[in-house]
Amino acid sequence: MCYRIGILLTATFIVPTTAQANDPQRIEGGKKALETRAFTPPPWSFSGYENVWKQWQPALEKKPENYDEAVRERYGLHAAPFDNGKYPMGLRSAEFLIFKGLATDCLLCHGGSILGKSYVGLGNSALDIQAFFEDFNRTAGLSGKLPFTFSNVRGTSEAGAMAVYLQSFRNPDLSLKLDRHKWELRDDLCEDPPAWWLLKKKKTMYHTAGADARSVRSIMQFMLTPNNTLATFERDEPVFKDIQAYLLSLEAPRYPFPIDQPLADTGRTLFEKKCSQCHGTYGKDWTYPNKIVPLAQIGTDANRFNGLPVKLGEFYNESWFAKEKPEGYKSLQSAGYQAPPLDGVWATAPYLHNGSVPTLYNMLDSKSRPRIFTRSFRTDEAAYDKKKVGWKIEAFDAAPKRETAFENRKIYDTTQPGRGNAGHTFGDTLTDDQRWAIIEYLKTL
Repeated sequence: MCYRIGILLTATFIVPTTAQANDPQRIEGGKKALETRAFTPPPWSFSGYENVWKQWQPALEKKPENYDEAVRERYGLHAAPFDNGKYPMGLRSAEFLIFKGLATDCLLCHGGSILGKSYVGLGNSALDIQAFFEDFNRTAGLSGKLPFTFSNVRGTSEAGAMAVYLQSFRNPDLSLKLDRHKWELRDDLCEDPPAWWLLKKKKTMYHTAGADARSVRSIMQFMLTPNNTLATFERDEPVFKDIQAYLLSLEAPRYPFPIDQPLADTGRTLFEKKCSQCHGTYGKDWTYPNKIVPLAQIGTDANRFNGLPVKLGEFYNESWFAKEKPEGYKSLQSAGYQAPPLDGVWATAPYLHNGSVPTLYNMLDSKSRPRIFTRSFRTDEAAYDKKKVGWKIEAFDAAPKRETAFENRKIYDTTQPGRGNAGHTFGDTLTDDQRWAIIEYLKTL
């Protein structure tokens, strides 16, 4: 079953030397590799893509018209902004030995869309990765039952569980371990993938700042399928150095609608007084403090912070991944969550590490946050809330009961484990006029 997982969805954050980040040849090489190569063997045949509609419920009588679009909408995938044939970002043609078929790649989770335009590096907040793997596996003749929950709510994934699961089949030298490690595996962390263009400012990786951001090997973890040996990792490490350089070259998209500049100027003054200590300043002489906010202070859902086993960190520190240079890039322990940079924040809804807050207004007024809500999971202009900045939602007093698990995953219930929307109450002391001014300024970042 590990072979069928195909991808490790941990977010990959990197900050190497300025020379590497600004090397045009490396950037172009990394871009080409990310857009054209598969780094895991193909688990599915090409016919699986053509027939996956037969797994959809309620059952369809015939293949939908505009089929490629229907597949993208079903699973929350997006048209590739580069030549990828008919396939969406995250799915590509690949081969292993004599078998040719379809494989997943990083852009399944790290290729998103905003206002109907696709971007490499924008977290995919529409993805239903649970349905994606269940349906494609069933089409391949498997049961469709996954070894753990891949997603509890659409737009998030259980990336931490995938890290635990895939590494549990390896020895420190990356040879296969037949009697897998019996580490605790929690699949209630509900992780929202951040934008890759934030990477250039960060010194650490992951929501909890759990790893050194200079590591190239860390971003290779998704390759941990049984067919990839240590020799495969060593062969592709130079390629990932180029991919790292490309990711660091990405820039946030600019807000495309009119901005009230006087109001934004007022918001900038308020932001620099109220918010910059954690999130930094912006413009030509920007600053970013790489601040880890203690859990007791930030008050957000603690499942992701507590969710990975200590044994996993110990294993990682003894493994090939941590031995990139003589002194190594070992896993780190922090006291809380890292306050992220806010470049392009207008495009990265929903907010908090678990995607539990749909708009910036809700972030700045914790009492306004919906307890239970859903959204269309479309990414066009009609789905976007220009005033509150984020996604338009429908709120409920109680969680509605849908007929299928696929429909139930569209409901975000903040009372469930890993999905709490409390914390980050720093905006509660603002007046409403101050909130709108800060939001107007955030549109400019």
